[in-house]
Amino acid sequence: MNKPSTSAHAPEPSDNRVTASKPVSTPDVVRAAVSRHPRRYEDNRYVYPVLSRRSKGISVGVNVNPDKICNFDCIYCQVDRRVAPQYRDVDLDVLADELRMLLAGAKEGNLFERAPLAGIPEPLRRVNDIAFSGDGEPTSYPGFGEAVRRAVAIRDEMGLYDVKIVVITNATLFHRPAVRDAFAFLDGHNGEIWAKLDAGTAAYYRTIERTRIPFDRIVRNIREAALLRPVVIQSLFMRIAGEPPTEREIEAYCGVLSGIVGSGGTIKLVQVYTVARMPAETYVTPLSDVEMDRLGETVKTRTGLPVEVYYGVAV
Repeated sequence: MNKPSTSAHAPEPSDNRVTASKPVSTPDVVRAAVSRHPRRYEDNRYVYPVLSRRSKGISVGVNVNPDKICNFDCIYCQVDRRVAPQYRDVDLDVLADELRMLLAGAKEGNLFERAPLAGIPEPLRRVNDIAFSGDGEPTSYPGFGEAVRRAVAIRDEMGLYDVKIVVITNATLFHRPAVRDAFAFLDGHNGEIWAKLDAGTAAYYRTIERTRIPFDRIVRNIREAALLRPVVIQSLFMRIAGEPPTEREIEAYCGVLSGIVGSGGTIKLVQVYTVARMPAETYVTPLSDVEMDRLGETVKTRTGLPVEVYYGVAV
């Protein structure tokens, strides 16, 4: 399989194609930046830049869950919930000021003169998205709709219309009217939903996500969202106590994807990736490159969907 180096201008995948995003033969600074995604940037409370494998460039993170409260407790999550949060509330005025300042720094170039992005190659010095992610489930924040509207307004006032607004979400709350309204707004403003699906069966889902929220709700929410707009599926697979996911689990996962498409939903892309940063549990480790290649090919073959594979970098 062809494994191009990380690029900010990688081509969009076409149907029935597996593309790979392994940062081989790249400077150490790139590997370090990809391996570390701190939620704090200088004196900011909520907004931070990262070099993202999946964005293929700079992703401006917006953390609307600084309290670290999440309705999942994923075994691979990098958020250390044993450390008390410095901030618990979200001040949208402060958030807007931070976002405006960071985007201006990217346009002017000084963002790339300081850590964590100092020294990254010129092709990667491009803001590809503003991503609502962070220390919890972003759609659980009561002001989520207002936050995305402010992000769109700031992006547009700066003339960055091609920068996507991405919502990196566990798909647990899509049924809430306020979340549906926010997604409908983003549909008209270059928004994109990246919905988490890490399993094909309820048992494996509970092992990974450690939540009481039923697996059926996740699948139903993703299906209903995909009936209204193309969605991106983000799926992290790993070794648990040395064991990779079983073939049965992967077959069930592919069956869920095929079921969503079969019911009329549109899946724009499937992102298959593995552990790249220090996980919450030490028994979680990345799959090998060979295993990731095989997994990507299986998903493509079984579903016919476009697939991107992202490899482990460091743990």
